[in-house]
This record gives sequence, C-alpha cells and structure tokens, in this order.
Amino acid sequence: MTLRKIFTTTCVLFSVACSNSPVKENLTPKKTDSFEGFNRQIHSFNESVDAAVLKPMAKGYMSIAPSSVEKGVTNFFNNIDDIGVTVNDLLQFKMTQSGMDASRFIVNTTAGGLGVFDVADMIDLPKHNEDFGQTLGFWGVPSGDFLMLPFVGPSSPRDMVGMVGDALLNPFNYTFLFGGGLALSAGTAGLSTLDVTNTRANLMGTEKMINEAATDRYSFIKHAYEQRREYLVHDGNVPNEDNIDLFDEDESSTPANKPSSKLAPSYQAPTDGLPPVINNSRRFLELSAPK
Repeated sequence: MTLRKIFTTTCVLFSVACSNSPVKENLTPKKTDSFEGFNRQIHSFNESVDAAVLKPMAKGYMSIAPSSVEKGVTNFFNNIDDIGVTVNDLLQFKMTQSGMDASRFIVNTTAGGLGVFDVADMIDLPKHNEDFGQTLGFWGVPSGDFLMLPFVGPSSPRDMVGMVGDALLNPFNYTFLFGGGLALSAGTAGLSTLDVTNTRANLMGTEKMINEAATDRYSFIKHAYEQRREYLVHDGNVPNEDNIDLFDEDESSTPANKPSSKLAPSYQAPTDGLPPVINNSRRFLELSAPK
C-alpha cells in the first residue's frame, strides 16, 4: 500500500493542504541533504516508472471508470486505512480521536458497504491521518536525513521504520504471510494495484501545479515532504524549535534551545476540547492554492 508514495504530486498536494503560503523552493533549507546524489538518481528512476507505467494506467482507469466509481474505490481503501489510524491514535494517547476513528471504521464497514460509501463523514466523523512514522515522531524519535526510496518515493529513516508498522496493520498483507489460496492472494494483489492506480488517477489534476511551480522537481518535493511530516507529527502545532518553515534563510531566527533528545512525546494534546481535525485522507484532493 505504500507504493502510492511514488506519486510525486502527492507531496505538492500535501504542502498546499497544510501551508499558509506557497512553497518557496529557491530559498536555502535549514536541513542538509546528505544523500542528495543517491536521492536524485532514485527520483529520476521513480519518475521514469511513473511516466512509463503508472500514469498510462491511471489515464486508462480514468477513461473507463466514472467519477462515482473512483470515489467509491478511494473510500474503500480509506476505510481499510482507518484500522491503522485507530491503532496509532491509541499509541499517541489520542483517546477521543481513536474512538472517532474506530467508529468511522465500524459505521463505514457496516452501513457504508465495506467503506464504499463514507457514511461516517455524513454524521460528523471526519477522516484523520495517523501512521506509525508519526507515532515514532510523537515519542521523540528524530526523522533523520531525507531519503528517496525506489518505488516508494519521499521518506526518512524514521518513516522507513514506520512503513513496517503500517504494513503490520494492513489486513491485506496477511494473505501473503498465512496463505489463503492462490485466488485470494491474486485478489489481494489486484486490490493493491487498484489502490495505486486509483490514487494516481486522483492526483492527475495536481500534476500541472508541480510542473508550473517547480524549476527543480526534486528539491520542491523534498521540501514539501519535510514540511508535511513535521506538520503531521505535531498535529499542526509545530513548536518554535521545530519551525515548519524549512525555507527560511535567516538562521539567526532559530531558537538557541534545541529540543530534548529524551525519548518522550513531543506533542502535547490540546486541553480545551477535541483534538484538531486534520482531514488528510486521499479522498481530500480538491484543494485550491492558498491565498
């Protein structure tokens, strides 16, 4: 399921969704890129795979699948994703949010036809975004240097470990581990392919944005990904010492006090009500650029 990260336009979409200003790619980021040579080679490889395989598949899918079918497929995979979201809610002590996300899964699985219809959203149970990489960040694990992975796309050492945790929470993966017959395994592989194709199709409309905004696609994607992950780890409440603006040239504005390296939660939940709603599901794709 992590193959969907190969779509580089996802990073742009995420950046627009969580930023109050356009990405300023020409400014020098605070973080270094220790593996830039390797990363750029992998980035070129991923772009070639996308152009040769994924994008044509997505175009073919869009030509035969009505918008209602695309939405239903997206809802179905979002519903499966809510299993892992609920577990990571609990690991981050977001008890209210975990109850909401567990309820989402139950409601959509039963009343929503295995998640094809997002009934939970109609009764004010919004989609949240939590993964094991965010959970590790919550407990103070540093992200490490930026990595571009083959077929996976933007990542980091912390998020690589997080992918393992996310895979363990995906029920489809257990058909390969424990068998279940050739037909079931083939069906699971087909669902994974459908997930990738549907996600790429949904992101087709954002591709023009990155082509127009970025003179260096690799740098643009890297910066957008790092901003996005910081935003998600802190649920939008990024502390001053981890300022989300990775493109600020003024190094003197960085606080002198560095965050503690002690392995402890780096985010304090708000005390004035429900946790912030961060609807970052893959169905939340129709966004306008920030003013």
